Amino acid sequence: MTSFLSSPVSRRSVLIGGAALLGTAGLSACSPSGASSSGSKTLNVAYFGTQQAADATAKVAEPFIKANPGVTVKFNGINGTDWNDFFTKVLTQIAAGNPPDIVSVATEGVQLFAQKKLAHPLDDYVKRDKDQLAPYFKDVHPSLVEAMMYQGNLYELPTDFNAGNMYFNTSLLQKSGLQLPSSSWTMDDFHSLATGLKSNSGAVPFDWVVRLWGSWTSFMYANGGNLVTEGKYDGGDWLWNQFYANDPAAKGRGGGWKWGAPTANSDAVVESLDYMVELANSGLSAKPDVGGGSTLQGLFASNKIGMSIGGGFWAGGLHNAGMPNGSFDVQFFPKWKVQRHLFGTGGYGIFESSKNKDLAWEFLKSLVDPAAISVLTSGNSTTPARRSMMTADRYSSTGPKNWQVFYDTLDKLPDTAPIPAPPYYNAMANALNQRTTQAMSSGNARSALDGLQQDLETAAASVGS
Repeated sequence: MTSFLSSPVSRRSVLIGGAALLGTAGLSACSPSGASSSGSKTLNVAYFGTQQAADATAKVAEPFIKANPGVTVKFNGINGTDWNDFFTKVLTQIAAGNPPDIVSVATEGVQLFAQKKLAHPLDDYVKRDKDQLAPYFKDVHPSLVEAMMYQGNLYELPTDFNAGNMYFNTSLLQKSGLQLPSSSWTMDDFHSLATGLKSNSGAVPFDWVVRLWGSWTSFMYANGGNLVTEGKYDGGDWLWNQFYANDPAAKGRGGGWKWGAPTANSDAVVESLDYMVELANSGLSAKPDVGGGSTLQGLFASNKIGMSIGGGFWAGGLHNAGMPNGSFDVQFFPKWKVQRHLFGTGGYGIFESSKNKDLAWEFLKSLVDPAAISVLTSGNSTTPARRSMMTADRYSSTGPKNWQVFYDTLDKLPDTAPIPAPPYYNAMANALNQRTTQAMSSGNARSALDGLQQDLETAAASVGS
């Protein structure tokens, strides 16, 4: 995941660290069980972001290096406009015969790498080190773990996540005589708020960007729709029984999300995109751009936007854009047919081609220690995967006041689910961008989504899904 504070990808992720870790407590102090047969103790990490951001994030490795003399960890920045761009560049690097040992991967790429047999399953490592990892899993919501699984195997330990909540410019709300809505607000309430915010000259009531996460897809989830048929792979009982046996939130979990036949032109999906067209035509929303959210954060901080979809990373992003604590707040996404949210989670995976898998695993374990996650989520650049790290003190400098919403989205809204991310994610993301732009330009959501349906059927057939 990239830097939400400086990169145009601005979404969730394994990001810029603001300070070096202190101490080597917990998992970060574990010694590696071995290096490669060649004796190399260097780990190369493919990182989504600029080299400057990668260098800052590399501070997270300092305690691990200190505890394991002779080990080197190199973070190599690979920049891109969004995750699909990053994946394309990593695959090109692999094809050129220069594969990394470890890669930072969000929900979007887990199945892509696993299906191509590029990622190494973590199951045997987790089973072996179950006693060390028990406190971690106890602290992490099972939905985040399940999103890192594919066909029964676990490929990453989540370090962070972001769900698609709704942010409000409190100054514009006050000028319009409006208040932050309750947690149970509805689409009718959303429309009323947008209409009221229209009184602010020079500001758009609601704005969004074209992409899979936190776009019009948030409305699609709330409307009970999805771009593909939802299912679960078999397997994973070894994990759920070991770490989540008494957790009601783990009931019904499987071996990862099985994204089935495309349903991009179903009635619920068409109705959702139609609504976005109507919002733009009525002046309640701008016609969106394709890409990340950094531009939106700048406009939001300049009092040009009243509401927008954002995750926990928006707290740090808006603060860095100059918004003081109290000038913005957050709430659940409104209820339509349901109040279902989407989320994305991130972590690090091991490449199958790595000759340092054992060493790489020890480093991955170090990254889920609270001290390490503090570095990865520095400045509230994303949301910690560990529930215990969600505290008032964490958000005391950046805001928002209603910060509990971030983890409550998982705890209190149990049908919250990851964005659709099948092995053909790259093709899906590109097609969604093109067809959404087509719909917003033509005003014909049905025609655009008929095209998207064909695009996804072709993409799914290409990988045998």
